[in-house]
Amino acid sequence: MSLIEYAIKERICTITLNRKEKRNALNGQMVTELKNAFQRAADDEQVKVIVLAAAGEAFCAGADLAYLKQLQNNTYEENLADSNHLSSLFQDIYLHPKPVIAKVHGHAIAGGAGLATVCDFSFIVPEAKIGYTEVRIGFVPAIVMVFLLRKIGEGKAKELLLSGELIDAKEAVAMSLVNRLVTSDQLQAEVDAFALRLVQKNSGESMARTKAMISKIPDLSLLEGLHYAAEQNARSRATEDCQKGVANFLKKESQEW
Repeated sequence: MSLIEYAIKERICTITLNRKEKRNALNGQMVTELKNAFQRAADDEQVKVIVLAAAGEAFCAGADLAYLKQLQNNTYEENLADSNHLSSLFQDIYLHPKPVIAKVHGHAIAGGAGLATVCDFSFIVPEAKIGYTEVRIGFVPAIVMVFLLRKIGEGKAKELLLSGELIDAKEAVAMSLVNRLVTSDQLQAEVDAFALRLVQKNSGESMARTKAMISKIPDLSLLEGLHYAAEQNARSRATEDCQKGVANFLKKESQEW
């Protein structure tokens, strides 16, 4: 039985966590299915934007604790392989060539907060709480930490990771952990409208190039970053999308992407 759902409409791919009886807790099978779904969306030319959603009351409760307990009997090498499996999923989402939007309709905890963290955009409802609770069960928020430090900086990341506290949606937006606070009755419409704007108004190639640059530049020195940016600027000018977009703008013609 599949633990996710995969659907495409108007070039928007919706990947839905569907293990609601377990509050969409992550186990090996779900991580594998998510990795496969994101790869499928990357390869599909009909997909331009991805929405990560969830069924049931929670967005994602993090790691399945029964699964985690089972893993404690494994060797270090087996646990490292499992950890790399989750790390690879987060990396796949963060480096995905297409924009990914998290639709957080319920609590996002630990690994569930991690999923929202690595998405490019996130919409959350007022009722939802989010946080990294690993330290409260003697675990560490290791993999998500890599992305959270990039996203909100060391000070705010320490506050969340070391306290293990859940914060409400309003505070999450104030900390720039998520992008937008939307009422439950408007969440679907707001996410759909935003995703459709990305589909209709933006070049898919340009978004992919921009995402790749955003992930790479923080690891470069100032001069290396400027050199890399200049190279990408020059390469972009030669693309069909750029030539078409500039020409249509100068002719005052609408651009259909």
